[in-house]
Amino acid sequence: MHPPLPSAASATDRPQPQSPRDLFVSFTWLALQGFGGVLAVVQREMVEKKRWLTPDQFLEDWAVAQVLPGPNVVNLALMIGDRYFGLRGAVCAVAGMLVVPLGVILTLAVLYAHYAGNPQVAGALRGMGAVAGGLIAATGIKLTPALRRHPLGFGVCLGLVALVFAAIAFARIPLGWVLLAVGGATCVWTWRKIRP
Repeated sequence: MHPPLPSAASATDRPQPQSPRDLFVSFTWLALQGFGGVLAVVQREMVEKKRWLTPDQFLEDWAVAQVLPGPNVVNLALMIGDRYFGLRGAVCAVAGMLVVPLGVILTLAVLYAHYAGNPQVAGALRGMGAVAGGLIAATGIKLTPALRRHPLGFGVCLGLVALVFAAIAFARIPLGWVLLAVGGATCVWTWRKIRP
């Protein structure tokens, strides 16, 4: 007797948020972990732990979130909330990203204003900046395998990554100009490659 084949529905079923409240709590938790940048935390929580998104869905949504005006992670929260619960989900996800962290930020701002002259505080902030940079680099490395399925090919994608890094880090070209030039050209190139 042959084992039953998995149905198409079960193959595509993924865990999802149980309610708008679940979105609010999840995004609040994400935001509270994201000192210096929340990209690494969002990728780990949404893709690896909760599995609400596949790595490819995360890359696609993150790309859209980056080109929309406003904070990238708030844009991503808005898209994920809308996907599962419409406007109500979008509002809850964005509120989760902003409400509790706003209280934390206001408290830290008051403390920083009081202790800004302390050399230990300045050193701690520099250390947090290094950690945030490491988290972003680690997330980029984790997402690299998804580039193997890109229509332009893995080698071209790595070349574009190197070009963007060099333009921003060494040539000191502002991010907006790099996004417009390299991002725009890559979108057109990819579109020409995949169009029928």
